[in-house]
Amino acid sequence: MASTESNGTRERDPSARTDSQANSKREFKILMLHGYTQSGPLFRSKTRALEKLLAKAFSPLNLTLTCLYPTAPLRLNARDIPGYVPPEAGHDAAAADEPDAWAWFRRRDGPASEITYVGIDNGMRALAASIREAGGVDGVLGFSQGGAMAALVAAALDSPHRLPPPDHADWAAALREANGGRALRFAAVYSGFFATDPSLAWCFDPPIRTPTLHFIGSLDTVVEEGRSRALIDRCADPLVVVHPGGHYVPISKEWAMALAGFLKQHAQDEAKATL
Repeated sequence: MASTESNGTRERDPSARTDSQANSKREFKILMLHGYTQSGPLFRSKTRALEKLLAKAFSPLNLTLTCLYPTAPLRLNARDIPGYVPPEAGHDAAAADEPDAWAWFRRRDGPASEITYVGIDNGMRALAASIREAGGVDGVLGFSQGGAMAALVAAALDSPHRLPPPDHADWAAALREANGGRALRFAAVYSGFFATDPSLAWCFDPPIRTPTLHFIGSLDTVVEEGRSRALIDRCADPLVVVHPGGHYVPISKEWAMALAGFLKQHAQDEAKATL
């Protein structure tokens, strides 16, 4: 079950709109961020049914849904994948060591004050390039590591803008320029977690102002609930949905409609703007 923690001239006769006005639809663009060891195309294949349901839900709003699936820039070796088993003798070890697996960053462990997300600057620049190429986006949806990134992107684009430290200033500026200085309308996070790299503390103080929707799997053994709750606690306007599953994006209608309702709520202004 879901738990929810100008004075312009008015149009006097809506039926008098021209056919071109009635048929014109604005794109509503969502940046879709895959998880650790995945890729953009793989994530799309796993969420295709969800995308179709959302597109159908958006149709009455005079909006056309466009989902963008970038692939993270950091290629992983097979040994980076949890549960990796070395190939047996006689197999093509070189081919097996180069899977289609990517990451937005790699976590370098240590004491809490020394945890580092290696390569996150490149991941953010890649996202800025995707946003720029799309002409800006309205929201972001991410899974697992992509969920953590989705929250960070929303924070960096928050309005008013936060002041990043010097080592993050370039990618924060690139994201803002790519999205025309606009904040996101929403961020949807599936099995996401709080980014514990101390250098990213500026993204959570003050709490993320962009409205967020968080999906938590009650049987998720990859990202424990406490890590997801730590991110939720750092969002100013969170909505939480708990589903009875594990570490994946639930695409059945019951759970997809929770996302559709959330997105439609934050797309209303766009729908009105096209009337």
